[in-house]
Amino acid sequence: MEKIHVYFMPGLAASPTIFERIQLPNDQFEIHLLEWFVPKEKQTLGDYAKKMAEQVHHKNIILVGVSFGGILVQEMKQFLKLKKVIIISSVKSNKEFPRRMKIAKTTKAYKLIPVALFENIENLAKYAFGDYIKQRVKLYEKFLSVRDKKYLTWAIESVILWERTEIDDEIIHIHGLEDEVFPVKYIKEFIPVKGGTHIMILNKYKWLNENLPKIMLEN
Repeated sequence: MEKIHVYFMPGLAASPTIFERIQLPNDQFEIHLLEWFVPKEKQTLGDYAKKMAEQVHHKNIILVGVSFGGILVQEMKQFLKLKKVIIISSVKSNKEFPRRMKIAKTTKAYKLIPVALFENIENLAKYAFGDYIKQRVKLYEKFLSVRDKKYLTWAIESVILWERTEIDDEIIHIHGLEDEVFPVKYIKEFIPVKGGTHIMILNKYKWLNENLPKIMLEN
């Protein structure tokens, strides 16, 4: 049997190491990891998606995107011959955004986010209080690999200003019931993961390892 090529796209600023615990049966699937690159000046999300699609070297693949990576893979869909698109901890249109993101768009509050903080995780650690936050900073240190200010400004703006209003019925959406970034009350038509938060790619990997192959092989 010919293997199915599966390409994974991480979330905003995240490195492909977020997929290190994801395992698919070797005899059926071959995993490929995509990585963020720094966008050109004034590059649109559509242009960026087209460029990222050039990193895909197989036909009839499955494309999996997490969070902002989920938004990007939906934009890449038009440039590729795909078997399936699966998004995890993401949204299918800007209508699924929580209210605070819609307000950020209207008020342009997203322009006030101090992206310089992300550039230096060590600085961020100085402002971290409590063990929980310190743990999160450790996670960020390991998994957030893209700290370029130009990329971060572009990425935040690309999410907030995402123009898609129509949901593509072909998109398969897996979403945690405890997702704090994209709360489920705004999300339509998804496969629910009990106890899954926005970072469930890291801590619900057992559920994903068990269920992803079935979802991928379903007609």
